[in-house]
Amino acid sequence: MNCPVCGAPDSRVLDSRPVEENNSIRRRRECPACGKRFTTYEVVDTVPMTVVKKDGSHEIFDRFKLESGILKACEKRPVDGHAIAAAVEAELVNRMSAEISTREIGEMVMEELRRTDAVAYVRFASVYREFKDVGTFLDEIRSVISQEEAAASREEKKE
Repeated sequence: MNCPVCGAPDSRVLDSRPVEENNSIRRRRECPACGKRFTTYEVVDTVPMTVVKKDGSHEIFDRFKLESGILKACEKRPVDGHAIAAAVEAELVNRMSAEISTREIGEMVMEELRRTDAVAYVRFASVYREFKDVGTFLDEIRSVISQEEAAASREEKKE
């Protein structure tokens, strides 16, 4: 690291500590040539994730859009929509992929909601899958009910 005062090519790290929820590191440095102290911040350089939409167009991932859709599905439900959005976003980031389709994002959200709250799941699925009529809505509800019954049956067998 070059000294900002004299331009010397080396500096000595005196202190390092994480800042901003461990997303960056603050380093206190000293120049051995002129003795001046200065601070640097190291931040992970990330490539923005691109979302491939149904029509083939691309746009930058927007956490607000993801969270907004989840919060609408979880409205007036005992579910923390922010936590679900954070979990889905963390999974997306962990994939380390530059592109992801809206289909993959939607499936991740539905899986997280299915595990968390059946009503929020059906609400989200009705918009995401573009239910055309009440019959489609009922089919999805029946599917959720049968999954819950199967899970309850497995729990009874464990006991």
